[in-house]
Amino acid sequence: HVQLVESGGGSVQAGGSLRLSCGASDYTYTSRCMGWFRQVPGKEREGVAGTYRNSGNMYYADSVKGRFTISRDNDANTVYLQMSSLKPEDTGVYYCAVRVGGCRIYDDDWNYWGQGTQVTVSS
Repeated sequence: HVQLVESGGGSVQAGGSLRLSCGASDYTYTSRCMGWFRQVPGKEREGVAGTYRNSGNMYYADSVKGRFTISRDNDANTVYLQMSSLKPEDTGVYYCAVRVGGCRIYDDDWNYWGQGTQVTVSS
């Protein structure tokens, strides 16, 4: 069983930046895809970004392309989400997740999830 622990959420004004971190307890699963999702109350969870350990390929939702950057430190079993030019619509609970299969950020069938961290962007 993989445990994921997110940190780095908080409140920021529009145009600001935040960096989220997610540590994984099991290095085996960090060989697969690690990604970030977000959810706003009343809406479905939305895939934000994903990245493979080995290839380093990255995938982004259209809504965050050019503003968010996903990266990972394989030695530390950690994945990051650098968020810049934040908008009020980026507000939500951000979840780290691991998928044993491909980096399908448009699917919700990921294998392991963190507890989430709140991001609030004010106008």
